[in-house]
Amino acid sequence: MNFADLKRLYDQPLFDLISQSRAAHLQHWRGEQVQRCSLLSIKTGGCSEDCAYCAQSAHYSTGLEREDLMPVDEIMTAAKRARAQGATRFCMGAAWRGVREGTPKFEQVLEAIREVSQLGMEVCVTLGQIGPNEARRLKEAGVTAYNHNIDTSPEFYPEIVSTHTFADRLTTIAAVQESGMSVCCGGIVGLGESPNDRLRMLEVLSNFDPAPESVPINCLMAMPGTPLAEQPPIDIFDLVRLIAVTRLALPKARVRLAAGRARLSREGQALCFFAGANSIFYGDKLLTAENPAADADRALLRQLDLAVEAEENPPAVREISD
Repeated sequence: MNFADLKRLYDQPLFDLISQSRAAHLQHWRGEQVQRCSLLSIKTGGCSEDCAYCAQSAHYSTGLEREDLMPVDEIMTAAKRARAQGATRFCMGAAWRGVREGTPKFEQVLEAIREVSQLGMEVCVTLGQIGPNEARRLKEAGVTAYNHNIDTSPEFYPEIVSTHTFADRLTTIAAVQESGMSVCCGGIVGLGESPNDRLRMLEVLSNFDPAPESVPINCLMAMPGTPLAEQPPIDIFDLVRLIAVTRLALPKARVRLAAGRARLSREGQALCFFAGANSIFYGDKLLTAENPAADADRALLRQLDLAVEAEENPPAVREISD
C-alpha cells in the first residue's frame, strides 16, 4: 500500500476508520481470539548499538547491569513456565549487534532453540543482524519467526540510530525471508516522529514480499539515562489510528500490541483490540521494561470476552473468498 492511500485512511474520522479496520479484522481472523507471546531476554545489556530508546545500549548510563548469555537450562525453565501460563509463542532476545555462524554464542543459542522447539510453542528470536547462513541454521534449529523491527520511517531512522542504517535492517530481513522463516517486524511510536513517519514505516512494511507474519506496535517506554528519557507518551487515539491502519494495510498479519501496554488504560487496550490488535506480549517483563501482570491480562481478556489461543489448537487464518 502506498503512502497516499495510507494517509487517506489515517485522516478519516476515527469511528469511520476503526469500523473499517474491524470489518477487515473479522474477515481474516476469528475476532475473539488473542495470541499470548512470552518474551525473554537471554543476553541483557552491553549492546554496542546506540539506539536512542534502549536501556541496554552500552553508550548510555542507565543503571542496567550487563549479563552474560543465559544458560540453556535457565532458558528452558522460563520457556516451560511461559507455556504453563498459556503462551503459545516464546520469543528470545539478545542485546548485541548480531551473531555470526561458528561463534560459541551462536552455537549456544542454536542449542537453546532446539530444546525450546520441543515444547510445542512457536519459537521466535531477535538476535540483531544476521546473514543468509545464520538465517538458514536458525530455521533448521526450529525457529519459526525472526523479529527485526524497522522501528520508524527511513527518513527519521538516522535521528534514532547512528551505528547502523535502515538499509542494514532491510538486509537482515531479506536474509530471513530467503531462509523461509516468517518475519516479525514492526516499529516503535512515541520516539518524536511525526504521524507521517509512522505511515512511511507502514508503507515499507506493507510492501515486503512476503508480507510480515506479525507486526509489533511498540509504544516507547522512556528509559532513564537514554536520549529519549523525557519523551511524552503517545496519545491513545493516535495509537488506535495506527493500529487500525496497520490492520487495513496488512490484514493477514498478527498486529501485536507490544511494549508500553503497562501505561495504557484497560479501556485504551480494549479499543486497540477492537481496531485490529490480536496478539500481546504476556508476562511481567519485556526484556528490561515493565509489562502488565499475567493475572491482570487474563482478567482483562475475560472481561472483554476475548479467548486466548490454546496451544493444542492454534487458529488458522480464516480465508474468505473474493
